[in-house]
Parts: sequence; structure tokens; C-alpha cells
Amino acid sequence: MRSKRLLVGGMSIVAVLVVTLFVTGSASAQETVLHSFNYNDGDEPIAGVILDASGNLYGTTFYGGAFGNGTVFRLTPDAGGWRDTVLYSFNGDGGGGFWANTRLIFDGAGNLYGTTFFGGAFGTGTVFELSPAEDGTWSERTLHSFASHGGDGAYPHAGLTLDSSGNLYGTTSSGGAGYGTVFELTPASGGTWTETVLLSFSAGGGANPYSSLVLDASGNLYGTTASGGKSSACRDGCGTVFELSAHEHWAEKVIHTFDNTDGANPYGGLIFDGSGNLYGTTSQGAEGNFGTVFELSPAPGGWRLKTLHNFNSNGTDGYNSSATLIFDTAGNLYGTTLSGGAHGQGTVFELSPPAGGNWTEKILSSFGSAGRNGYDPTPGLVLDSDGNLYGTTVSGGGGTNPNCINGCGTVYQITP
Repeated sequence: MRSKRLLVGGMSIVAVLVVTLFVTGSASAQETVLHSFNYNDGDEPIAGVILDASGNLYGTTFYGGAFGNGTVFRLTPDAGGWRDTVLYSFNGDGGGGFWANTRLIFDGAGNLYGTTFFGGAFGTGTVFELSPAEDGTWSERTLHSFASHGGDGAYPHAGLTLDSSGNLYGTTSSGGAGYGTVFELTPASGGTWTETVLLSFSAGGGANPYSSLVLDASGNLYGTTASGGKSSACRDGCGTVFELSAHEHWAEKVIHTFDNTDGANPYGGLIFDGSGNLYGTTSQGAEGNFGTVFELSPAPGGWRLKTLHNFNSNGTDGYNSSATLIFDTAGNLYGTTLSGGAHGQGTVFELSPPAGGNWTEKILSSFGSAGRNGYDPTPGLVLDSDGNLYGTTVSGGGGTNPNCINGCGTVYQITP
């Protein structure tokens, strides 16, 4: 069992570890471990990272830090290495949240926003803001504590989405009518924020959203639910893709219900391409029950689903993806799988668009527990302007703190 010993977070210059990874075909990719966590600066960075305009990486850890309840960290390029700074350690006291498990977002003023799975005034999670000061310190405040009663949601498992008016949108995995919610937080006078529950899920309309939301140009929201829907192929429903239309009263429409033959249990979020098509992943279902990458295209009378890739357990391909995908400028898709690959402990993959044929998959990295390389890659990747990919692993790395039995996790870079 993980010890909750109090340790002091801090700052360190970290060495860079380079590992050549197993890949398919003649391609090669290089992984660089930018940082190995050591509990005092965080443990289990399960949310991935984001980039700022200066090339700094920001993320959260679920455990570790000064109080053992997780951290917000920054990695800064520095003299051939990366400098790790703990910006905030969650303490769980005084109504604050703890155990952050979602990716951060920036606003235009440089403030960071995220959610915690536990803590807050009612113990069922929070939305928080982290603001920089001129002296380099950061201050945290709780914008909302989820109540899990009175129709409010509970236990947010997804990051936030910011619109052009400064409103925040997100999901909770439970609460509301019992199956989770979509919520909006609006800035109010005096620095307070007002929460509005836009949707309470019912099992038939989707249930238990674990994903972040995406906005279209008209202000409509799109997301996935990990279960629910009207298919009986899965015990609790195979999950859905939904649209929440921005009218005077928000209205939900299920635009696809998975039935296991085309995938099941989508935990990741969605992204748009320039033509208005949606892309996502399912963690299970389809041939072999290993999950899929899918595309949803607007069509007369509804949306048409196309499976771009069926994951399989062939010793090289990954499977069980809960990734929210990203595009590069050439239209290639990138994501991660929690399982599979050459060493059985997850992959980073690339899907290239067809030239009159099918999408082509290439495994860029196969993670394993040997040596100092991380393993169990988390769902979120980010791409810089040079085409480098950045992500995190939950386990592994060179940290030796006894609080991390399998390593405290890593931040890595992949150069395709």
C-alpha cells in the first residue's frame, strides 16, 4: 500500500535519458525521458502535459508532493536538460481539492485551470485555478466544489474547455441524476464563479462521461460517455457520442451509440478536423475486443461512423486506448494505448491518412518496465512546432523513492 509520508516538493535539474524504441517497418523514433518523478515532486502524472508559448511543459500528478496528495508541475528547458518546478502541492485541507487527474488548460492571462477527483467542501471534487504572481510564485483557489447532491455532479474525471467569453465547461463522471453531468462555470462579480448544470445523463442517453468536451464554431459541445446508450451488447451500455446544442436551453442529442461491433467504452475525448468530422477512440469492442480509432462525419439525417483502425494483440500493435487524439499539420493522427506493443505495456501510435486507401498505422514507441524507461502511457499527447510529441507515463522512470513501488512515472519526448 502506498505510504502517505509528508515530503517536501522542490526544484531540480534533471538529466535526459535517451532510449531507442521498437517500431514497425523501417521507421525509427527516439524517446527522450525528460523527467523521472521521485514522489517529493509528484507521483503518477496520469493527465499528460500542455505546452506554453515558451516551450515549457505543465502538468499534474495524482499523488506525491509536499502532502502526498498530488502536484502541479512545470518543466523548463535549461542548459541541455529540463528544470522541474513544483508550482503547487495539493493538501486537501480547508475545503481544497486533491488527486488531480486531468489535463490543465491556460486562459489568455496565463492562469491555469483544472479539476480534482476528490476533496472540496463536500469531498467529491473541485474545479481550481492556479494564478502566477510577479515574484514567480503561484496561488491556488477553488472555483467550485462539487456537491454530489441537489443535482450537482461529482468526481470529475475530465479536463476543462474554455470558450471565447471565458466560460469553463466540463463533465463529471457521476452525480446529477446519477450518471454524471455536463456543467458550465461562468465568471461572476467579485471574482466568484457560478455553476450551471447543463445536462444530467440517463443511462439511455449515455452515462458516466470521462472525457473532456470540444466546442464547434457555433458553440455546440461534443463529448463521449464511457457507458450507457441503448445498445444491449454491453452490460451497462457500450457508450455514446453526444452533442449538446447551444440554444436558449441546452439540448442533448446522441449522435452515435456504440454496439460493441464498432467499438465500446470510449473514455477519451473528441477532436475536429477542418471539415467538421469528429475523431476519437474506444477502449474495447470491435474485432478482438481491443478497441478502435473512429471518425464520425456529418451526413444527411445524422452522422456516419467509419472505423479507421482496429487495434489487435499481435505483439506489436497497442490496444485499450483511452486517448484524446491530436493532429499534426499533415493530417496525421497521434495517440496512446495503455496496453500492448512489443513489451505489453503501452504504445504511442501514428495514423496516416489514406491516398485512396485505408489509414496506415505506425507504432512510434513500445513502452516496457525494463531499465529507466517509463511505462503505462497516459492518454494525452501534445505536439510542438517542430513535430516533437510530449507525454507522460504513470509508472517507471529512474526515481527510487520507496513510496513508488513501480516508479513514480515520467515525462517523455518522442521525435518521429
